Amino acid sequence: MNGKGGVFKTSLVANVGGLLAEGGSRVLLIDLDPQGNLAEDLGYADQGDGGRTLAASLCFGGTPDLLLGVRPNLDVIAGGPHLDDAAAFLGAKAQKDRDAAAFLGAKAQKDRDAAQLALAKLLAEVAGEYDLVLLDCPPGNEPLQAAAVAAARYAVVPLKTDMSSRKGVAAVAARMDSVVGLNPSLDLLGVVLVGTGTNSKQVHKVTRDHLTADFGTDEVLFPMTIRHAEATAQACRERGLLAHELERELSKGPKWWEVLRGEAKAGNTGPKSASSVAEDLHAVAMEVTRRIAVAESQEVNA
Repeated sequence: MNGKGGVFKTSLVANVGGLLAEGGSRVLLIDLDPQGNLAEDLGYADQGDGGRTLAASLCFGGTPDLLLGVRPNLDVIAGGPHLDDAAAFLGAKAQKDRDAAAFLGAKAQKDRDAAQLALAKLLAEVAGEYDLVLLDCPPGNEPLQAAAVAAARYAVVPLKTDMSSRKGVAAVAARMDSVVGLNPSLDLLGVVLVGTGTNSKQVHKVTRDHLTADFGTDEVLFPMTIRHAEATAQACRERGLLAHELERELSKGPKWWEVLRGEAKAGNTGPKSASSVAEDLHAVAMEVTRRIAVAESQEVNA
């Protein structure tokens, strides 16, 4: 998650989830964004409900509809514009109970907490069927972000190197601190640099120094980055393919010299950067699983 838009959150969730599912893990993705862009990354736009059943579940309880088998081992709870209604409902409920707290005390606080715990309650019904549940959080939507951090065990923050993105990280940290009472197990798994050049060493160093100053350690930053490749991002969404799927599709096409000699027709053409982006995302997926394993091992041995 990140408090700023346009920092690769949805693509990171889709690709990490897809890679882990392809590796054999049972994965559930939940699209909490009213924009519903996860549907474009995974190519299920014609099957989603615009977040209608997810919104109803957040407001009134119950289990939302699941899109089963979007990929082998990968299910999705779709998001979309109906989540704006859920955000308004949860925000109004939290504000109402906040206003009442001065008069009713603990009872009103309990009701307010219930609004923030709406997603946690939903997850309690379905999470047991999966090895991993990934939440795609919206930027700047306070009620839905609050519900997400109250339900999550770990947070991964994608970060561009500009100042506004770093402010987004600070907003996430503040959001996490605000739910310590409701969700004391929430932990920051790490920060991953996205949309950056592999040769931008000085820029990476400056960003690392800022994060070290903010968090007291540079270990929060993932050792790998996800490079900027607009052509690959566009091709993935146009085709409803993840980066490694696009790379695989392109590798099946004819070689350029075969087309030049007339031995084959130009078929699956696409960006040359697909392979590099797929490699970056695979490395991030492996780092996510490594960090979770380390955190859980430390928890067991504590």
